[in-house]
Amino acid sequence: MAVLPIRIWGDPVLHAPASPVDEITDEIRTLVRDMYETMDAAPGVGLAAPQVGVGLRIYTYTYEDDDGNPWRGEIINPELWMVPLEPGDPDEDLESEGCLSFPGERFPLRRSDRVVVTGIDLEGAPVRIEVDGWRARIMQHEFDHLEGVVYVDRLSERDWKTAQKISKKRGWGRPGVSWMPGVDDLDA
Repeated sequence: MAVLPIRIWGDPVLHAPASPVDEITDEIRTLVRDMYETMDAAPGVGLAAPQVGVGLRIYTYTYEDDDGNPWRGEIINPELWMVPLEPGDPDEDLESEGCLSFPGERFPLRRSDRVVVTGIDLEGAPVRIEVDGWRARIMQHEFDHLEGVVYVDRLSERDWKTAQKISKKRGWGRPGVSWMPGVDDLDA
């Protein structure tokens, strides 16, 4: 297994819709194992294949609830259904999220509170996930990556402008910029 470099916002693979996986091969299994290792090393709660430079419709997720119950898996070729968003501005304390492809920052973003995701796992078995709260947020965030959307693309105009300034200051926003979880110090 290997930790993979995570692409930074601005890399073209993050802004293009990912392609479906036609067949689960040994290469796909290796990719998913490496994605888990990368997600854990970052650390993150989800990781989509485009974030590691692979334009395929795959993402991994992990989360531990307040009672310490683990939730972990992968979804290949997911489809997402969600309850319509409640109108209004997001709560900065309760609805802020971050992204491994825009590391070190968090912004408020309104998401649907409940979703259903279907797809398949690494064995080709059907997967159906019906979740709410933070788990629903994770599913939407990772699904967005497969559609070529990074969460900063969905921010309010004010926060989007702030994200642009951060990106420019850090030299992001161009192809090939990445970071290595467990190696790069992002606080510098």
